[in-house]
Formats: sequence, C-alpha cells, structure tokens
Amino acid sequence: RRMGGNMDIRDLSAGTELYLPVEVKGGLFSVGDTHATQGDGEVCGTAIESPCSVAARFELIKNANLAFPRFTTPGPVSRHFDAKGYEATTGIGPDLFEAARRAVMGMIDLLTRRHKMSAVEAYMLCSVCADLRINEIVDMPNWVVSLYFPRVVFE
Repeated sequence: RRMGGNMDIRDLSAGTELYLPVEVKGGLFSVGDTHATQGDGEVCGTAIESPCSVAARFELIKNANLAFPRFTTPGPVSRHFDAKGYEATTGIGPDLFEAARRAVMGMIDLLTRRHKMSAVEAYMLCSVCADLRINEIVDMPNWVVSLYFPRVVFE
C-alpha cells in the first residue's frame, strides 16, 4: 500500500528508520504481521509469523514530499544463509511478474525432485528462506529474475 501497509521488507528491523507519507491529519499508526524470518519476495504469501514487541519513536517531518515509503537501515544488508552457497533458478521475459513466477516454479521443481518433498512444501519453504531478486531490467524485453535458495537448509 502506498502509505506503507503490509510492506513485508525483510530489512525493516531493529535500528531502521522508516519514513511514511501521511495523507490524513491526525492519522493513526499500527504495527502487525511481524515475522521471525522471511525470504526476500515472500513468494508464497507467508513467512514465519511471530509475535514481537516493537519500540517506535515518531516525528512528523513537514513538507517531506514522500510519494511512497522509504527507509534507512543500519545494515548489514546481506544474504541471510551464506554459509554453503545457493541454488538459483531464473525466469526471463518481458514481464517481471511472469519472470518471477518462472523462477519460483523452477525452484519448486528442483526441490521436489531433489529432496522428495511436495510442491506445497517446496513453495512454502521458498517463501520462508529463498530470496527473489531482479537481476537485470536493462535488456528489454529479456528481463531476468532469479530465486536464490540457501543450500544450508538441507545440511
């Protein structure tokens, strides 16, 4: 949502400064849908949902001219399961959503064949720990999206 609802960005964590556009004078704020972990892209529509406590400080910045949310994170912003490397599948084409879908479907196929799990289990696992990345959009109409799955999950 343009005002910042349900953003599901893994890097919105401790120490992050989040800037949100305000459309309504006296508007309220709430936090929900917190995750213990999630992959970038949250491809299956779910992560590891968990309760959490949030400490927040608010400041109204007048004339900030924000059309959409933005944030500053203390870092590091790195892969979260780097120890053993990754398996990656790609999708390529003129539509980013379709390319992302192909990358996810490729990983589901790989996981079901290699690890003897159901497609539903593979899909859910991708949502929890795999990272969806746009690799390039300069060579229209051949945009590339990849899904990185950490090998350490199966060791």
